[in-house]
Amino acid sequence: MGAWFPVLLVAHITLAICLFLPSFLLPFTFRTMRRGDIAGPSDSAGPVTRTLLWLQGNGTLIIGLGVAATGIGLVAVLGAQVLGQPWLLAALSLYAANLALAFFIQRPGLRRLLRLPAAGSQVERDRWRTLARRQRYVSYVMAAGIGVIGFLMSAKPGA
Repeated sequence: MGAWFPVLLVAHITLAICLFLPSFLLPFTFRTMRRGDIAGPSDSAGPVTRTLLWLQGNGTLIIGLGVAATGIGLVAVLGAQVLGQPWLLAALSLYAANLALAFFIQRPGLRRLLRLPAAGSQVERDRWRTLARRQRYVSYVMAAGIGVIGFLMSAKPGA
């Protein structure tokens, strides 16, 4: 059973990163695009943006189930005593908070941003810029959380 550990670990990390990538990166891809280009997932959006939009809309549930399944597999391989480690509990708490932030704040904000009309007044353009900036700030918070999770998972402080 221990031979499965590297496979489960790589799959778990890859899926966990893929779960956050759309919510984390989309506000930055919008920054480099003209406002009229992002009124929806159109052909004018680049392949990276289209892929992130597709993942955001279609892959979240499947990827989330994969993260949960590989996490359960890791616990099965390592033993239930790993769940009592403070660094793991802190990382899991941060991960849950980051998921909540992505699901309840970032995703609805991105949807609002995509629904704004392509052509509009200066007030609408200013509103779009403000909303886009806010989404980037949320992404910065998520990035900090991901960094702390990565640190906790690799350094295992207090273990």
